[in-house]
Amino acid sequence: MSIVAEAPGFIQVFSNGTVKRFAPQTVSHSDNLSNTIKAKDVTIDPSKPITARIFLPNTSDSPTKLIPVLVYFHGGGFCIGSTTWLGYHVFLGNLSATAQAIVLSIDYRLAPENKLPIAYEDCFAALEWLSSNSEPWLQQADLSRVFLSGDSAGGNIAHQITIKAIKTNISKIRIKGLLPIHPFFGSTIRTELEQADGSADDVAMNDMFWKLSLPEGSDRDFYGCNFEKGEIEWSLFPAVLVFVAGMDFLKERGVMYVEFLKKKGVKKVSLVEAEGESHVFHAWNPESEATYLLQKQISSFIQSL
Repeated sequence: MSIVAEAPGFIQVFSNGTVKRFAPQTVSHSDNLSNTIKAKDVTIDPSKPITARIFLPNTSDSPTKLIPVLVYFHGGGFCIGSTTWLGYHVFLGNLSATAQAIVLSIDYRLAPENKLPIAYEDCFAALEWLSSNSEPWLQQADLSRVFLSGDSAGGNIAHQITIKAIKTNISKIRIKGLLPIHPFFGSTIRTELEQADGSADDVAMNDMFWKLSLPEGSDRDFYGCNFEKGEIEWSLFPAVLVFVAGMDFLKERGVMYVEFLKKKGVKKVSLVEAEGESHVFHAWNPESEATYLLQKQISSFIQSL
């Protein structure tokens, strides 16, 4: 039995189909939170399974006031990652407090055992759960102000779930805004940065994750990889704020995504670059100055809509 794919320290895939994952530090829902926030874990669908972690800010001053909801999809090339990872837990807890919003962070099924579009199906199921459940911690949820966000593969998921929500006209929920962070997109044509010598290792890892996650027989022009392949009534698309990192070779894809949405006539599309920062820096350094700035930018976007 040999290793056929590997991201050292994160995942090994063996020739017999066995998958071994190595998670960084994980925490329970009650760990590493400030006094202004609390969290709990919930089950979306035990049969798959799909779970989530809810972050709830302290609203004791206005216990009946409705507050916005941010649904967050973690990154990891569709193959690794979890809302239980320490970096995501700290980042999203602090974001909930900063934005004064409920954060619902989704743990979806991972590839290669569960190839696309399963991640999209799981995350859409979570949105339907949000629209129809009676979870006590969501009593203050303003479902007319729902925002979708995620980093890397999670930013890709946020885009795809928005499209599916528009096509399905999901009841009770209005998606007001989309906030992809360093979104993970691709195509059969390489960008300049993807062809640069200095990006070779990152591109190889990028290729591996796409190979593991794409459906059998699909190439990089699969709709879930190449955002240009999706088609909807673009006038219905919500406001979008795309975040890119200056040292991330995927930055070009984020810029292309913004240009694509503008050409399609999406009314409010903006781009923010974190200069000197790398891919998903907020997950690895959740208490850095750059991460605090990111949280403030997300909060301002939510409050503006």
